[in-house]
Amino acid sequence: MSNSIQPFNADAAVADPDVLYEVVDGQWREIEPMGALEGMLATELVRYLGNFVFEHKRGFVGTEILFELDADRRLRRRPDVAFVSFERWPRRSVPRTEAWPVVPDLAVEVVSPTNRAEDINEKLTDYFAAGVRLVWVLYPEPGRIYVYTSPTQVRGLERSETLDGGDVLPGFSLPIERLYERLEGGE
Repeated sequence: MSNSIQPFNADAAVADPDVLYEVVDGQWREIEPMGALEGMLATELVRYLGNFVFEHKRGFVGTEILFELDADRRLRRRPDVAFVSFERWPRRSVPRTEAWPVVPDLAVEVVSPTNRAEDINEKLTDYFAAGVRLVWVLYPEPGRIYVYTSPTQVRGLERSETLDGGDVLPGFSLPIERLYERLEGGE
């Protein structure tokens, strides 16, 4: 199934909760769910990020949440993993809405075989234009993570290196290899 682009129809989107979608310039786009490895890597990353964020009382971490990035442009994106700080959402509770009307501080894309380079690039542009401060793009094989602080400022990390939260999550540090430990028979 490829990205299907249609005019946005909220009733149709809500009618089938199993369909993942985004809205770009008012156009509804069905998106593929993550594969098994990609989903488990996202889950492991949520576990590490979530524990850190909870311990340090920094905000919320979630997976595949739809965010209202720009209401005027009718832009809703669904990063694979996201962090929203209490500075951006001070309410301490998450709303019961279809799309969360906040721009996350950190967006993470775990690249699946069905992802196209153009789609990842478009998401990066949209994230930074909306005010996302940090984007991580994780390639499961070979375990490389690209850390973006802007659409043009990027640093590549190998599986043997350590990922950190930079200015967005100061103090967060994770050896990339740890994401794979439980998935490859370790721990």
